[in-house]
Amino acid sequence: MLFLVAALLLLAVVLGSVAYLPWPVSLVLGAVVVGWLAVFTVRERRRRSRARRA
Repeated sequence: MLFLVAALLLLAVVLGSVAYLPWPVSLVLGAVVVGWLAVFTVRERRRRSRARRA
């Protein structure tokens, strides 16, 4: 959960700085955040499915 909060905080910082960054940089940073959230989601689903089996 802490990672999700950190990801959302990072997203807010990135969105706040979009006005000062060129579009390609903003898109790359957005892709990094989306990738981080995707990895987090996959890890959480695996962890929860293992917990259900045990």
